[in-house]
This record gives sequence, C-alpha cells and structure tokens, in this order.
Amino acid sequence: MKSWFSQHIHALRDALRHLGRRGSGFSLNILVVAIALALPFAGLSILDNLRPLANQIAVDPEISLFLRLDTSREDAIALAVPIRKTLSAAGSSGKLLFVAREKALVSLKDKTGLSDILATLGTNPLPDSYLLTLSAYDSARDAARVDTLAAALKALPQVELVQVDSAWVKRLSALLNVLRQTLLLIAVTLAVVVIAVVFNTIRLQVVNQREEIDVARLVGATDAFIARPFYYAGILLGAGAGLLALGAVASGMTLLNDSIIEFVQLYGSQFRLAPLTLAYSALLLCVSAGLGLLGAQLSVRRQLGRVIP
Repeated sequence: MKSWFSQHIHALRDALRHLGRRGSGFSLNILVVAIALALPFAGLSILDNLRPLANQIAVDPEISLFLRLDTSREDAIALAVPIRKTLSAAGSSGKLLFVAREKALVSLKDKTGLSDILATLGTNPLPDSYLLTLSAYDSARDAARVDTLAAALKALPQVELVQVDSAWVKRLSALLNVLRQTLLLIAVTLAVVVIAVVFNTIRLQVVNQREEIDVARLVGATDAFIARPFYYAGILLGAGAGLLALGAVASGMTLLNDSIIEFVQLYGSQFRLAPLTLAYSALLLCVSAGLGLLGAQLSVRRQLGRVIP
C-alpha cells in the first residue's frame, strides 16, 4: 500500500512539474475547457432554481363534476361517497364541495349580469355539481395523475361532464422537459468538446516528452508508470476548468440577482437565484475531473500504442 501511494504521489509531482513548465499554455487550455463547462453548469443552476419555483406556482388543481339534469337531489348528495372513494383509490387527497344548481344560478347571475336573459328561460338550466380541489400535487410530475383521476370520476353514475383546469400544468411540465432535454444535448456536445481539448493537450505533452518516455522504457518502466503522470495532468486540467466554471457561474448569478430581485418585487415575490449546493458543486467538479481523465486516457493509450522512434 505504501508503494502504491508513493507511486501516485510521484506521478502527481511529475505532472505538476511538467504543467508548471508549460505555464500559460496550460492556463489557456483550462480557460477553453472552463468556457465549455460554464454553459451546462449555468443551465443546471437555472433548472435547479426553477424546480422549486414551478412547485410554488402549482396551485391546487380543480376538477368540476357536472351531474345529469335529471339527477335527484338525494342521488346528487349521495354521490359524494363514491367520489371520495375514487379519490382515495387514486392515492390523492382534496377538498370536495357540493354546489347546488340554485346556488350556481345565483352565482352566474351575479357574475355575468345575465339575470334578465336567464329569467326568460323559465327553468334553471344548470345542473348540480361538485368542485374537487386537489392537494399535494406537483406540477411537473402529477399532471398525468390529474387526468387519470378525472377519467375515473367521469365513469361514476350520474356524472355528465368532468372539467379539469390542469392544461397549464401540462404546458409547464412540457416546457421543463424541453429545457431538460435541450440542456442534456448541450451538455453531451460540450463534454465531447472537453474530451477533445484534453485529448489534444495530453497528446502534445506526450510528444514533447518523447525522449523521457524512451529513456523510461529503456530502464524498464511500464506503460502504466509512464501514463500515470499524464492521467493526473488530465484530472488537474478538468478539475481546474470545473472550478473556474463554477466560479464564473456563481459570479454571473450574483450579478443577475440584482436585476431579478428588482423585477420580482414588482409582483410581490422573493424569488432569487440561489447558488448550487456544496454537494452539487462537488459532483460537478468530479464530473469535470472525470472528463479530463477520460480525455487523457484516450490520448495516452493512442500515443503509447504507437512505436515512438
């Protein structure tokens, strides 16, 4: 175990020594990779902030159940029991309100000013109805559950029509899904760019150290021993670029917050862009370091697999 640690410490020191010689060239490569990483990191930060905001916007959806006109009042009131059973079977909860047809007619007259026109009808054209206000529903995940529940309620006896106000919920969910898919595509594309930059950087480093590699091989060094410093160089390049990208994103969000806070206060909101958590940032650093390691491995294996004169 001690020998294993000493080998890796030696490889890390060797990588730092060669990177120190390159100085500005290595710094420029870190900057290029950081620019490529900054876009997906910023997208993840924005989506992470939008997710709780979307949940806050998701007011409890409502389902209106209109009964048949020939339904008696006793049957209409008794329908509350199967409605609650259907709601419980669907694993949902909510508030159920019975709206008598007389009350609905009075409300319609008060809100629309059509009392004279409605009076000419002679009879009340409105049916008894129920208003079901659902709770504990998340906009991005539960839109389909609302429709499934509505279909089950439509199958109840005496129910003529079911109306659901979750169309906007579906639109919000679809928009967030489009943003996620777009971000994923951008992230994959830029990950390839990062690997390509690291690949080329390590390739040039291997070529520049060709004589050292030849000497090391002559004294019996294995390819694993030779490749290890280059792997660490790739990790340092990826981790350094990731750290720089995270810093740039955090700075950009701080600048944006000044404008965002001023805007949302006009709507009585306290929304602001929060920085990524420490655990999330550490995960992104590991991903960027992993991309650097992958690029270095691909490059070193290609170069060492060739016969170096």
